[in-house]
Amino acid sequence: MKPRTLLAALLLAALALTGCLADASTDTATPPAADALLPATVSRHTDGDTAWFQLESGAEEKVRFIGIDTPEVYGEVEAYGAEASAYTASALPIGRQVWLETDVELRDQYGRMLAYVWLEQPTSGSDAEVRAKMLNAQLLLDGYAAVSTYTPNVKYVELFARYQAEAREAGAGLWGADD
Repeated sequence: MKPRTLLAALLLAALALTGCLADASTDTATPPAADALLPATVSRHTDGDTAWFQLESGAEEKVRFIGIDTPEVYGEVEAYGAEASAYTASALPIGRQVWLETDVELRDQYGRMLAYVWLEQPTSGSDAEVRAKMLNAQLLLDGYAAVSTYTPNVKYVELFARYQAEAREAGAGLWGADD
């Protein structure tokens, strides 16, 4: 895992231990704004935290999933990268309809669209709905990703920190993998 991702994970763990993050019973997420949701169709796979989607406009976009980082499968290959990529490909079969939720910044420094990937159209943004319908969250919960946030795109950071802590405690996925 990249040093920045490890640092973010340690920082989030420290915040959780000191009580700086929301209590587990608090559900502070708000419903996605209608203008922040883009219906899209999966067109290609890249790796665990990036895929290509065709938007309703016909444009094809390379999308980096907000708030998470999966182990690398290109360049310096990292442990559990292949598993994370396979998980994402399984969750996003070519042709599947999804909803992309954007946050404050639409693109990263590489020109990729930034989005939360909803497998079903969201309505409430509640903790239960995020767990059940958002791929970014499922990658964290099942141990295929670590929290990696870049301000100002932090809408779900408290939930994501909680999901990562749950996965670590359960030894799920990469958290149970041998070093």
